[in-house]
Amino acid sequence: MGAGAAVKASARLVVSLDPHGNSVVRVLRSQSPLTLVPHRRAGPVALVHLVSSVTAPLGGDALELTVEVGPGAALDLRGVAATLMLPGPTGAPSSSLVRFTVEGSVRYLPEPTVVTGRAHHTSVVEAELDGHAQLRTREVLVLGRTGEAPGTLATTMRATRCGKPLLHQQLVVGGTAADASPAGLAGKRVVGTELLLDDVPRARDGGEWWSVVPLAAGGTLATAMGDDVVTVTNVLDAI
Repeated sequence: MGAGAAVKASARLVVSLDPHGNSVVRVLRSQSPLTLVPHRRAGPVALVHLVSSVTAPLGGDALELTVEVGPGAALDLRGVAATLMLPGPTGAPSSSLVRFTVEGSVRYLPEPTVVTGRAHHTSVVEAELDGHAQLRTREVLVLGRTGEAPGTLATTMRATRCGKPLLHQQLVVGGTAADASPAGLAGKRVVGTELLLDDVPRARDGGEWWSVVPLAAGGTLATAMGDDVVTVTNVLDAI
């Protein structure tokens, strides 16, 4: 692969329950820069870290991660460092796709994503849940490095349960007018969302720069905005 060449990479993770009640990684296939690192100790929840083994995504890269969690199994999938979305030498856009099939429970908690100047990225998360499955996922976006105007990022979240829609949401950041508008990000540099899909009823709530919205088919969507990552993550933790 030549310097600056675009990367097309895929990874797959399968977790199921063993006879002792432990959630066990059955399939783990990584392809640079998507590196999956499992925690070796057995337990009711399988812990796997998602590590970017090289700087990615760059413009032109296309990354795909498939995750399957079987009945009764639980997975905690975490990042280890912030993701920098960077422009490539050709100006081509980059993309990422994370696809979940869940019959147990999943927590997907990547580290914040920084949308650097001139980057152009599309991010999609898709989840298919069975009748009793649970999913918690968080996304924290930082618009540019310090003193830098951000590139553009379009994120899409689609979730279904037994084939019926739960959520279809898209967020686009990096447009100067929209980011500054009171109807958009109101000039805030960091925006975080946390999706919780379960069968626990919750009421609508909100405060200054944050809100919690119950979903019609079960679950909640929390949103928080702020000037720094610590503030936004603290608000999401409190919610």
